[in-house]
Amino acid sequence: MRPPGWASPACRRWRRPWPTRSSPRPASACGPCRSARLCARRSEHGNIVAPHPFSAMTMSQPAVPADAVPRDEAAGRLAAARRALAGCIARHAPADGAHPSAYPGLSFVRFSGPSGSNCGLYRPSLTIAAQGAKRVELGESVYEYDERHFLLSSFDLPVQARITCASPVEPYLCVALDIDPQRLGELVGEHGLPPAPETPVMRGLAVGTTPLDLIEPMLRLVRLLDTPEHLPVLGQLAEREILYRVLTGELGRRLRQAALSAGASSQIARAIAWIKEHYTAPLRIEALAQVVNMSPSSLHHHFKAVTAMSPLQFQKQLRLREARMLMLSGLLDAGSAARRVGYESASQFSREYSRLFGSPPSRDVARLRDGDPAQTAAV
Repeated sequence: MRPPGWASPACRRWRRPWPTRSSPRPASACGPCRSARLCARRSEHGNIVAPHPFSAMTMSQPAVPADAVPRDEAAGRLAAARRALAGCIARHAPADGAHPSAYPGLSFVRFSGPSGSNCGLYRPSLTIAAQGAKRVELGESVYEYDERHFLLSSFDLPVQARITCASPVEPYLCVALDIDPQRLGELVGEHGLPPAPETPVMRGLAVGTTPLDLIEPMLRLVRLLDTPEHLPVLGQLAEREILYRVLTGELGRRLRQAALSAGASSQIARAIAWIKEHYTAPLRIEALAQVVNMSPSSLHHHFKAVTAMSPLQFQKQLRLREARMLMLSGLLDAGSAARRVGYESASQFSREYSRLFGSPPSRDVARLRDGDPAQTAAV
């Protein structure tokens, strides 16, 4: 006769097989030990008297880390943080266009619909889109980012950009934080972060996945705008955490390379700064190579690796963008603007302007003046 307290094969107390399919399973059977719970011996009256010595060995489960967060919970926290950031941006950017803030280098952009392609100069910065999407072109390279991806610019770069996903109900909302190279270098040195290799140099623009630990310090920084008395001190702490998260994240090697005080990346940064300062003067590659202590061939190779264009193309884009801004301001006509930025031939200026902006100078400026002036901030 089978004892009333018989257990599963895992317990092995009675060493008897499971009943056949036609035999009903006794109500007193303990069944398989699920969730790493210990089986227990039972007396003839069904009372628990002791844990079975084999149950922990045979049915143990891998330990779950104490700080592990279920996937659904982590996704919920990320979505909630993203919504909170979007709400803060919408409050600080009530109308379409770019909006600076009280914290140096922190700004917001809002657009209620897709925009046309606009040209601009990106500074070293981090841009997080809380809502909507944007497309950025650097040379022939294309970068697209949205609420799940951030844009990192590690050099001064001339780009073309347009809003691709936005509506009045769900406008494009983003926050941008300029990256101070000096603070970046200090942070790398203080925390002993692994140095990035000097070569090969990497493109100055990149897109990465936006994690929760990057959104949270950005959200804290934006919320500090509501308490100006705490902004100078706590704002710097939040900014340092943001930079630290980027430095230790998937694009950290790229940003650490830009923070190097020596090497090809540093030399290209100096070359870019020199061209920006002397963009109206004729550019000789040999002279620029001497300024940054590189050979002309090495300068050309590394410069194109970072900016996706040659030094002469870089200078040309700076000239044309500056001429466009001078004409939009109403201070100069096309001929005067061309001479101001360094062109000697009006026909060459008009030809290169049309190639970059899609129409001759006068027609392009008239279109921009007749349209929404905020569209020029779509970059």
